[in-house]
Amino acid sequence: MDENKINQLLELCRQNDRLAQKALYKEFYNYGMTICSRYAKTAEDAKEVFNDGFIKVFKNLDKYTPERPFKFWLKRILVNTSIDRWRQLQKNPLILDITQVAEPGKSDHVVEQLNYQDLMKMVQKLPPTYKMVFTLYVVDGFKHKEIAEKLGIQVGTSKSNLVKARLKLQTLIIKNYGQLARYGS
Repeated sequence: MDENKINQLLELCRQNDRLAQKALYKEFYNYGMTICSRYAKTAEDAKEVFNDGFIKVFKNLDKYTPERPFKFWLKRILVNTSIDRWRQLQKNPLILDITQVAEPGKSDHVVEQLNYQDLMKMVQKLPPTYKMVFTLYVVDGFKHKEIAEKLGIQVGTSKSNLVKARLKLQTLIIKNYGQLARYGS
């Protein structure tokens, strides 16, 4: 759907047109679920985050300006909603000091042979804090300073959690693709 049609649909949504809201929801369901699934523990959690995010979209449509594509605005809302959900679920966040973390070894050739779904399945197995930092940094391109602000942690903690996430992923890759990792093919 092109931006003009999306903007027409958004105008109808601003007028509380239920059919337009349903059409917008359906149009961006797969896109939004892809984003939410990266952060959620289960498919059901991802759906809840997506629904919560879309409620925020409808409540804040007056803040959307068509100068930027709607997809980018939606993505920001869904990422922030995912972070909000993560915060709600955190009881004892894992906080590590960057000086306590060893640098991971290199086995990029193995990663190159993994497909996106395989890698994301392994990311889902990470502890919640590691998964959140890894996804924000690696997948969505946030800087450590932004991650620290969003999650209420120190920049060093963000960096540490990223390193630990990478170490855990490396272990999972070796466990699942051990022969591949050992022989490099």
